[in-house]
Amino acid sequence: MTTPKDVKPGDSAPAAKQAAAKNMAAPKTKSAATTKPERSKQKAKTIVNPVAKNSLKSSFVAKLRQKAPLYWRLMRMDRPIGTLLLLWPTLWSLWIAAKGVPSLKNLVIFVLGVIVMRAAGCVINDFADRKIDGRVERTQHRPLATGALTSREAIGLFITLCLIAFGLVLFTDPFTIKLSVGGLILAFCYPFMKRHTHLPQVVLGAAFAWGIPMAYAAEAGELTQGIWLIYLAVVLWTVVYDTFYAMVDRDDDLKIGVKSTAILFGEQDRVITGALQAMTIYALILVGNRFELGSFYYLGLAVAAGLFIYQQWLIRFRARAACFKAFLNNNWVGVAVFVGIVMDYQFH
Repeated sequence: MTTPKDVKPGDSAPAAKQAAAKNMAAPKTKSAATTKPERSKQKAKTIVNPVAKNSLKSSFVAKLRQKAPLYWRLMRMDRPIGTLLLLWPTLWSLWIAAKGVPSLKNLVIFVLGVIVMRAAGCVINDFADRKIDGRVERTQHRPLATGALTSREAIGLFITLCLIAFGLVLFTDPFTIKLSVGGLILAFCYPFMKRHTHLPQVVLGAAFAWGIPMAYAAEAGELTQGIWLIYLAVVLWTVVYDTFYAMVDRDDDLKIGVKSTAILFGEQDRVITGALQAMTIYALILVGNRFELGSFYYLGLAVAAGLFIYQQWLIRFRARAACFKAFLNNNWVGVAVFVGIVMDYQFH
């Protein structure tokens, strides 16, 4: 056993113990005093590391650039037909509410709102169909179906788009803001309807037409009964062109159990879509009477009716490519009615 250097042979036992304890405590105090600043410096270096911070930022930017084209495709920005089909009825309503001269603010809000909400609708649609799109010829290369994007990324994008759309609506009046909630609910519900009903196209029509009362309320400050005639016409029209769209996928949908009006109508698809087109034109005639529109408007309806006849000719053999072409042709129906409304207020 070693005797501490500060303890003399003649010292008493208690004194020896006190000296030993003092000598043992001294090094610990010194060690703690010298290592505490060093630990603080190391901690500071760990927290503030510009190189690591820049590297992380560069990695995030690189990842965003890599996935940007996939997000673009997920939102269908490369296929604007859906945006146009949603936009034209909204503009019909805006022009009628303003009697030909809508405010620039509302025009910008609703054009941007249509773009953003259509993108959001596409994202939630692909999220709902992520497990079945891979088995459908037309949709098998979508980003969620291939795994290029994750479900979490899709939901994050959907929420972001909805927040942007809501931000736009906040620039309108309180009544329009309340109406926007209905549009969001319809947009969210539609993709899941094809699993429970053969009429998901009706729900899509209700969602696509919701911009009509919103635009009218924002411009006129109220809703009149006549606006629901436009709403009805657009719901009927949407069922028609989305049935053409569903006819493209009918064979695949039958195999995987997805429901649609194309399956429900069966061999009567041409007859029923033709009848719905006639009802659409009739509803738009009632719109013209209710809002006292003139000859230019009815000329636009005549062009739309001619386009409907052409679409029936296209789908006569139910060929996939022809049905898709008939679907795309409906963009010109929207243009014809819109031009008729604009010209009527311009020269009436």
